[in-house]
Amino acid sequence: MKVPRIAWAALLLTFISAAMAQTSSQSEIKKEAKITKQQATATALARVPDGKIREAELEREGGKLVWSFDIARPGTKDITEIQVDAKTGEIVSQTTETPKHEASEKTSKKP
Repeated sequence: MKVPRIAWAALLLTFISAAMAQTSSQSEIKKEAKITKQQATATALARVPDGKIREAELEREGGKLVWSFDIARPGTKDITEIQVDAKTGEIVSQTTETPKHEASEKTSKKP
């Protein structure tokens, strides 16, 4: 079945709009953060001193604005996720995620 060009154009426009909205929302929530990414990084790595940050993002989680860090540790494939409150600098949560959990989380975040 051949897909009309107009359908492809509409699909492309949807993806572009979503990307622009995400960029705009990121700049908006960064204005709300009182804790810098560098400060939050130091807090997270103090909990996992031998870790290396794989991914970091500012997001709303459970009604709070948090810096979320995925931290790899030597000797394991598990990831330690640390969330730091972006307004107070306090650690909100610390969890360990297996590779299987990480893969399913990435799949569920895809648009």
